[in-house]
Amino acid sequence: MSELVRLSFTIERSLCRRMEKLMRKSRRKNRSEFIRDLLRSRLVEEEWKEDREALGTITLVYNHEQRYLSHKLTSAQHHHHDAVLATTHVHLDEHTCAEMIMVRGYPRVIEHVAEELRQQKGVLHAAVSISSTGKELT
Repeated sequence: MSELVRLSFTIERSLCRRMEKLMRKSRRKNRSEFIRDLLRSRLVEEEWKEDREALGTITLVYNHEQRYLSHKLTSAQHHHHDAVLATTHVHLDEHTCAEMIMVRGYPRVIEHVAEELRQQKGVLHAAVSISSTGKELT
């Protein structure tokens, strides 16, 4: 476990009230836990901006009846086999599927893979969720 450091800081009362409200909504137990989580989120954003190795999830929602779409999506994932770690496929209804594709690599590569998948005819929505390998968060 890392060594803890006690800090003190000053903020405007109105900003403090807003922070307390956010903290209650987030169900964090205390300010320290809340601020640690905010800081880690910001560090992950920086990893992505600086194009350092990261972890991400590409979520696709698509019409599985679109001709050849399933094949195209699978082929694209195989083409990027070095980035794709795992895929989960679920059936949302009779015509619509969702896939969550866990990827690891440089953010520019992850964004490229997402864009390639997003451009396929029949893909209704694609989103990238950014995360971290955790190396820079401790």
